[in-house]
Amino acid sequence: MPLLIRRLLIALAVIAIVAALFWWLGRPKPIAVVVKEIDRGKVESSIANTRAGTVEACLRTKLSTILGGRIELLPVREGDHVKKGQLLMKLWNEDQQAQSVLAATQVTTARQRVNEACAQATNAEREADRQTALREKGFVSTSREDSARTEAQAKRAGCEATRADVAQFEARVNAARIEQGRTALYAPFDGVVAKIVGEVGEYSTPSPPGVPTPPAIDLIDDSCLYVSAPMDEVDAPKIRAGQPVRISLDALPKQSFPGTVKRIAPYVSAVEKQARTVDVEANFDDPKQPGKLLVGYSADIEVILAVRNDVVRVPTSALLEGGRVLVAGPEGKLEERKVKTGLANWEYTEVLDGLTAGERVVTSLERAGVKAGAAYAVEEKTGAAAK
Repeated sequence: MPLLIRRLLIALAVIAIVAALFWWLGRPKPIAVVVKEIDRGKVESSIANTRAGTVEACLRTKLSTILGGRIELLPVREGDHVKKGQLLMKLWNEDQQAQSVLAATQVTTARQRVNEACAQATNAEREADRQTALREKGFVSTSREDSARTEAQAKRAGCEATRADVAQFEARVNAARIEQGRTALYAPFDGVVAKIVGEVGEYSTPSPPGVPTPPAIDLIDDSCLYVSAPMDEVDAPKIRAGQPVRISLDALPKQSFPGTVKRIAPYVSAVEKQARTVDVEANFDDPKQPGKLLVGYSADIEVILAVRNDVVRVPTSALLEGGRVLVAGPEGKLEERKVKTGLANWEYTEVLDGLTAGERVVTSLERAGVKAGAAYAVEEKTGAAAK
């Protein structure tokens, strides 16, 4: 009898061990998750441009001569720094110079005629006065006096007519000078020559309205730069001139520069279908901080709408739809928690209620099996992953 009981106990123990083994092998394995400890810090509410912005110059002009013609003089080269009023390009205009010389000669001739006609008018007026004196003494008739007076008036009119000719020829000289100005380009401000279209001896074509002809000279004032970037039309009402921004440049990675909103475009641009944007311009707070920038650099603007300091915050990547998070519970299982949020950006979201500093939330929500009630194992970050 004791032998039977002992065998029965051994059999029960074997069954228990086998059952435990099956349970152990069939139990759900903990899911490896990445967690982030809740801390206190700064949270900002911000918006960024939808497409890449551009570094622009405060002054930039694309110059073309009013008239077309062969390039005779090109005293500058691309990259040259020029001063306001400096000659940039001159077309062949010898025909206009000849017209100007002719008009100047006509002015000189007309002035000589003025001297002659006015001298004759003065003599005629003296003769008329003498005839008047003689008529008063009875030596000449009234008709003789009238004839002398009429001739004096005609001479004086001739004098005035030659004066008008002088003014007319002087106007022609001025018109010829203006016409010559239509064949030359001068710098309207200090700047750098970005591009020149044409060489000496080639024909330069003007840019009439509506015709996309390349300009002869592209002049840029690179001493004053700003950033222009398109913002989604939905965000436009939130932006005001004077708001702080962060400016980042593709040419200077892992850096950002403080700035200020300078201008918001007064209209919406529809560059692409269903993509309506508003251009926002921002200045660098310290233009020297980024160093030497080139016009046309790709740039981004992040407009800071509000800031909260020393608040409980959760990584935005840890938030589920409906303001929920998964908390790494002390029992080795994930717990769902409803939280009340405040300010938010792509990195952090302010927590008003539902979490306390020190708790850990799951940020690897995209992994299969990550849900409330699931067993978890915290994935340790080492090496490159930690960096």
